[in-house]
Amino acid sequence: MEEISSTPLGVEKEKVSVESATDPAIGSTPTCTVPPLLARISSPEDLRQLPVGALPEVCRELRSFLIKSLSENPGHFASSMGAVEIIVALHYVFNTPFDRIVFDVGHQAYAHKLLTGRLHQFSTQRKFGGLSGFPTPLESPYDTFVAGHASNSISAALGMAIADTLTPGCENRKTVALIGDASISGGLAFEGLNNAANNPNDLLIILNDNEMSIDDNVGALHRYLSDLSTSLGYNRLRKKVYDAFRNRGYIGDQGKGRILRFNNSIKALVSNQQNIFEGLNIRYFGPFDGNDVEKVVKVLSEIKDMKGPRILHLHTVKGKGFPKAEADPTTWHAPGCFNPESGERPAKAASAPLWQEVFGKTLVRLAGRDENIVGITAAMPSGTSMSMMLKEFPKRTFDVGISEGHAVTFAGGLAAAGKHPFVAIYSSFLQRAYDNIIHDVCIQGLPVTFCIDRAGLVGEDGVTHHGLFDLAYLRCIPGMMVAAPMDAPTLQSLMATAACHNGPMAIRYPRGKTPAIPSPYSADSEIPRLEIGKGRFLSQSADAQTAILSIGEIGNEASKAVDMLKDKGIEVDHYDMIWVKPLDSDLLREISSRYKTIVTVEDGALEGGFGSAVAQWLARNNDAVTPQLIQLGIPDEWIAQGSVAQLRSVAEIDAVSIADKIIHIQSNPQSL
Repeated sequence: MEEISSTPLGVEKEKVSVESATDPAIGSTPTCTVPPLLARISSPEDLRQLPVGALPEVCRELRSFLIKSLSENPGHFASSMGAVEIIVALHYVFNTPFDRIVFDVGHQAYAHKLLTGRLHQFSTQRKFGGLSGFPTPLESPYDTFVAGHASNSISAALGMAIADTLTPGCENRKTVALIGDASISGGLAFEGLNNAANNPNDLLIILNDNEMSIDDNVGALHRYLSDLSTSLGYNRLRKKVYDAFRNRGYIGDQGKGRILRFNNSIKALVSNQQNIFEGLNIRYFGPFDGNDVEKVVKVLSEIKDMKGPRILHLHTVKGKGFPKAEADPTTWHAPGCFNPESGERPAKAASAPLWQEVFGKTLVRLAGRDENIVGITAAMPSGTSMSMMLKEFPKRTFDVGISEGHAVTFAGGLAAAGKHPFVAIYSSFLQRAYDNIIHDVCIQGLPVTFCIDRAGLVGEDGVTHHGLFDLAYLRCIPGMMVAAPMDAPTLQSLMATAACHNGPMAIRYPRGKTPAIPSPYSADSEIPRLEIGKGRFLSQSADAQTAILSIGEIGNEASKAVDMLKDKGIEVDHYDMIWVKPLDSDLLREISSRYKTIVTVEDGALEGGFGSAVAQWLARNNDAVTPQLIQLGIPDEWIAQGSVAQLRSVAEIDAVSIADKIIHIQSNPQSL
């Protein structure tokens, strides 16, 4: 029985058997019945013992299991349903795990997990101490590379394929990169394609083309892929002719590229259709029906031993096998719990708005009063609520696809021409545009506002999606203003402030619901602006010897801790600093002279984050007695999946942990 890491923070390397686990947070064996064929498959080797005619039934059973399992334990549904046949065919044709499959993003990898020994652990996926929602080599030898962000599979797989050519005994090892039609539009994918054509390798790239990303695909490449076609018979004939000429000495390796380019030019002339991949000297096969498992097995068997880089184009249906998901793949990308029979989803009770909803509505209000405001997102209009801006101001809203670097430089160009872009991108994805932020926005001091969604611990999506580093990687950039709201009204005011600021500004906020604080600003009222670099006190008392300085939404946990401590007779003051850069020097000067102990709290990396900024300020500005400084935040470790509440508890930034830390400090001052 395979084991998985049980440590959400990745500190200890202890392993636990999920099948025997009793922790309700981890879960146990599947609640749904395992279908008969699937029950016989504990590894791809078992799958390969079946006749090819049995594979359609394997696919049906996989879908049945996924529908039942994901209806109770939500995850990425539509993508995994659409990729079932491709994954079954890959494990059937290739000798995994010796042969490698490199996933892109990993949204479509659930069938892969079920076929590689994790079926009885699947009920734990995306849970604290359970399976990751994405492929990770720490979990299984069948997971060859971490896959949480888009467009990296070709580059990673190419590195593996070339490494095999340099490793005795691995020269015949096969490597396959599985990439989606949205992911292949990313710049990194094109860099990988270009390099694949210029180095000796036998990489096979499978393009899973379901004509969808999370939202509708955009861009010229998507339209191009929709029309592209090539005959398998043509490729067979071409190979025979090439081999015959090479065997007779008419073509050498040095002339191969010129012959291929000439061949592709003639083909384009005759068919009146150009092929971007063959233009890069990457052989192209397809498109074929990627949901016909026997056809995919046949094609893979015919091309798997071919030499040189090649791409297989497969059309699939996102949400395949579940009519509601096929009809609305955007909603069913990650639908939450649902009725597996009817597809009905529980109605959401009225509650506080989501952070991204506050952002979307506020941006529409600001844009309605300032025609220079434009909106930009990178393939996440619904996830960021930029869709609200797109609906109201379609000509001033741009979804650039999975191209975060381009999104930022594009925003820089708009700003240089007199517009004020609001760029909404998830924190972990904005990391990919770091050079663009520095070079194309901040050096020029351009008025671009970065609205950083999913900042902090995001929960079940785990290590690849936590937004832990934005405070650290942004506050060191000259000219960048960095702020984080504790509540919805503060987010609105920060956005209004940014709209009038003639320079770069970043506003970070988390995933999920805002605190239940009603906005004081009516739809027709003016949203008040904040003074840049000014914090606020939330509670002050005459006897307090300790002050909590918080940044962003985690301040609500700090406020709860203050109330807990007050119930125990311990007075602690609380300040919402709002700004990480610039820090409120006047407020810090008052705090440092008033309290014996300062506790900073942030939902982000401790290394280089808000607490580090306060420590640097104290070191530079306090010539008298420096108060004791305790920094609470995310430790210097990788954070696995779990609910936000669970992960905050383990990281010791929840209310109980904050209160306990302060009690310990006051009881044991010498321990500091």
